[in-house]
Amino acid sequence: MPIHDISLGIRPGMPIWPGDPPLKLERFSAIASGEEANVTQWASCVHIGTHVDAPAHFIDGGASADELSLKDLNGRAYVVHLPEAEVLDRETLERARIPQRTRRLLFKTKNSKLWADGETKFHKDFVAIDASGAEWLVSKGVHLVGVDYLSVAPWSAAGPTHRILLEAGVVVVEGLNLSDVTQGRYTLHCLPIKLVGADGAPARAILVGV
Repeated sequence: MPIHDISLGIRPGMPIWPGDPPLKLERFSAIASGEEANVTQWASCVHIGTHVDAPAHFIDGGASADELSLKDLNGRAYVVHLPEAEVLDRETLERARIPQRTRRLLFKTKNSKLWADGETKFHKDFVAIDASGAEWLVSKGVHLVGVDYLSVAPWSAAGPTHRILLEAGVVVVEGLNLSDVTQGRYTLHCLPIKLVGADGAPARAILVGV
């Protein structure tokens, strides 16, 4: 079965959320300098590249990244392609013909072209899920939502969407690269780093099948 890597590479110059600390990825021990081994130092916000949001991100006292359900993060998933959408609201989702009983839903939008083009600038006009769309997803029993930009919620209204999803126990995966993936059913494997007590964590995500 084909394997699709839908993770973003973490590297200097990649888009990050405005105001977050810049990525630090540098070698402080090098064989070329006479050291026995190469050792690289990494420092960044946990919400970088492909990552998961834990409830603690928007809910004080909420579950942390290490407490997320591996069952929710791995299993059958559906990728829906909405290339014309400007916002993922209730009306857009109602028209999308998403299969009933879909528990893991990944959204491919025009955002994915930014990754395909190697864009390094952060774009505030990305396609995201508004509060009505989040309520629709909860009402349909979705357990995991994945989006192809750095936030599940619109730039101008981050709180409502996050709180609706996270309070309902929906796992949020952000920063997916779905540019080479077609609409359809897959098996998702998403494994966030086990950062104890953190409000999110970088993840490696793949789709198997189709």
